[in-house]
Amino acid sequence: MFGISGLGEIQPGDDLAAQMIAAVRATELRVGGGDIFVVAQKVVSKAEGRMVRLDTIGPSPMARQWAEEHGKDPRVVEVVLRESRRVVRMDRAILITETHHGFVCANSGVDSSNAPPGTVVLLPVDPDRSAEELRQRLEAAFGVRLGVVISDSFGRPWRQGLTNVALGVAGIEALVDCRGQKDSFGRTLQVTVIAVADELAGAAELVMGKNRQVPVAVLQGFSFEGKGLGRELVRASELDLFR
Repeated sequence: MFGISGLGEIQPGDDLAAQMIAAVRATELRVGGGDIFVVAQKVVSKAEGRMVRLDTIGPSPMARQWAEEHGKDPRVVEVVLRESRRVVRMDRAILITETHHGFVCANSGVDSSNAPPGTVVLLPVDPDRSAEELRQRLEAAFGVRLGVVISDSFGRPWRQGLTNVALGVAGIEALVDCRGQKDSFGRTLQVTVIAVADELAGAAELVMGKNRQVPVAVLQGFSFEGKGLGRELVRASELDLFR
């Protein structure tokens, strides 16, 4: 795993792919076929203009009430509610929502960290499309087959701490289905489907960090065959025991 720095502060409208390519070429890293680029959601969102100035937001009565009860900024709460299609839980000053993409996460993925004062950053509208556009540009530049994962940090039920997960995926499998294979004792696997894109995103976080200004990592040595999408990682409501 190789962290890629040197992109600088990404602004709306920036050519993120071009900046990534230049940053990689400024290193001694040689990109090879089968390498996987893991890209922090924040820089993708910034480049795509997914930023909101809070002075443009008029909070709803619901946002004002919640903010007043829990010491929050009502404008941020309003943005969170706008970015959600369902409120899962509002409790103990924590707002868990389901985004329009289907992600269940804190604050609809709305974040003020690493954002200019008075602004918040939203999730990309279509993370899979964003990943695919980056993949095409990167493959054209380096002349090899590549994978791209757009990652973000999520909390997890029943587990402490955050881990990175895949929001958008291009060029690689998001899931590897092991059902029907045999275990070491000859038993047939019935339910084992591995979320490899999430595992790659989590691994990349070890070299990216939160405050190191390393928004991109290149992972080498992982074998993949098929292609998938980040939306495949979202469990369908009819299969979700907790909805």
